[in-house]
Amino acid sequence: MDNFIGSKKRKIAYFSMEIGLRCGMPTYSGGLGILAGDTIRASADLGLPFIAVTLINKRGYFIQKLDSEGRQTEHPHNWDPSDYMQSLPYEVTVNIQGKEVKVRSWLYVHHSLTEETVPVLFLDTDIEGNSVEDRQITDSLYGGDRRYRLKQEIILGIGGVRMLRKLGCSIQKYHMNEGHSSLLTLELLKENDMNASKVKELCVFTTHTPIESGHDVFSHDLVRELVSQNSDFEILKKYGGEHQLNMTLLGLNLSNYVNGVAKRHRQISEKMFPGYKFSSITNGVHSYTWVGPHMKELYNKYLPCWANEPELLVRARSIPDNEILKAHRKAKKDLLDYVNKECGTNMDCDTLTIGFARRVTEYKRPTLIFSDLNRLRKVNEAGKIQLIFSGKAHPRDLMGKLLIERIYGYMRELKGEIEIAYIENYNMDISMKLVSGVDVWLNTPKKPLEASGTSGMKAAHNGVVNFSVLDGWWIEGCVEGITGYSIGPKLEADKTPEQVEMMELDDLYYKLEYIMIPTYYKRKDEWAKMMSNSIEMLSYYFNSHRMMLHYVTEAYL
Repeated sequence: MDNFIGSKKRKIAYFSMEIGLRCGMPTYSGGLGILAGDTIRASADLGLPFIAVTLINKRGYFIQKLDSEGRQTEHPHNWDPSDYMQSLPYEVTVNIQGKEVKVRSWLYVHHSLTEETVPVLFLDTDIEGNSVEDRQITDSLYGGDRRYRLKQEIILGIGGVRMLRKLGCSIQKYHMNEGHSSLLTLELLKENDMNASKVKELCVFTTHTPIESGHDVFSHDLVRELVSQNSDFEILKKYGGEHQLNMTLLGLNLSNYVNGVAKRHRQISEKMFPGYKFSSITNGVHSYTWVGPHMKELYNKYLPCWANEPELLVRARSIPDNEILKAHRKAKKDLLDYVNKECGTNMDCDTLTIGFARRVTEYKRPTLIFSDLNRLRKVNEAGKIQLIFSGKAHPRDLMGKLLIERIYGYMRELKGEIEIAYIENYNMDISMKLVSGVDVWLNTPKKPLEASGTSGMKAAHNGVVNFSVLDGWWIEGCVEGITGYSIGPKLEADKTPEQVEMMELDDLYYKLEYIMIPTYYKRKDEWAKMMSNSIEMLSYYFNSHRMMLHYVTEAYL
């Protein structure tokens, strides 16, 4: 165990509420957790002195079941941590609501192709001696009410720092991946004689969302009840907000380096939190993880060493276009065989296939493409299309659930005209099939609510063409008609939201009907060139190796 933790070597502690490492470990819900997993993979590849801290979530996020009408029900995703990691013989305690709650940890070790490792600590309160209620604190990711959520964040932030101390780690930087772990600053203040300047030197804070509800806020009454000690409450009030505890504000006030996850997101974050200076490090994805097996084979042949040096993907033009098309067709067949089996559809490899998969919530607008069915039918007359959807709605997101039902309604309405599938229980394995197997990756968030968006980066790594609203990373990645296509206007300062949406809709249907479909069906060489450009011009840059090197030089050193 000591060999893997390497207590004296681990200098950077990365805290995240969710981390997606393996499909069988349901310790993630979506983009934030998958990004955390890619961060760990890249850090191991690069030999960074990293250790990560998260919660065990023994009941997972949830298993999604959809009935014939698209109605979602949620079921616990129980799993056994001992199948993947070992329990460590150490305990710490954290005071919650006047009681000492015991915390232990599980050790998962990520092994890189470079033979380097990154240990991940999964905190667990399911220990004999804790009350039934306290044993359940680390059960469910994003489960329960506000009280449950604050308890989880106390365990993650305060319990995480104490566990690192127990293991003998001498941490020089604490990286908070969103505000869920911001309470670690309270523990660091106590360790450093309440010297805020010292704590700021230790802390890095990354925010991932321009959505107001994505920033955790807790009432002072609840904080006072759970934190118990009045001195702790006053500290949190000073740094986390006079009227309520804002976890993002707490992280901002006690970190010397704070950043958004795309250049546009930096600007939005500074508007959300006036007076705070943000940097930006655009997200990336772990190239080797998110390239499908058929493209991997191609890259291995033409770009040796690309797995550990993904910047070599800039040489993708050396790969013959016909071989890119051939490898992609194999990935497409794998996907469509799976979809036809799971969903009872009759999709075929010769039809332009459009994919849309992500967390289902209103601002991501998964039903935008169905806004004008007559226009969509015209698109399909110009050249056949088929659509594949996947994604979970949060159990309390009633509008998200309704959107899934609406997609099912459109499936029925367009039956016999356009093949449409919805794959239930979206996870890492399904994501891998989709981002490597579709022809077009569709992304239609309401601007400016997409902080970054990494699924499109995964698609680009597989030569899949992006078709997206100009928000998040796509502002930086889109070269119109070269790396993919944009949806809607670049500038909309003088337009109402309704006007912007109408322009986006018109652009979406127009480009599909008059540009993308003719290119896909009649000018295959141009389409293949765009696939090659996606790899060459996007993948070489939008990867987690580049991202982590930026964190090292800008935030950690």
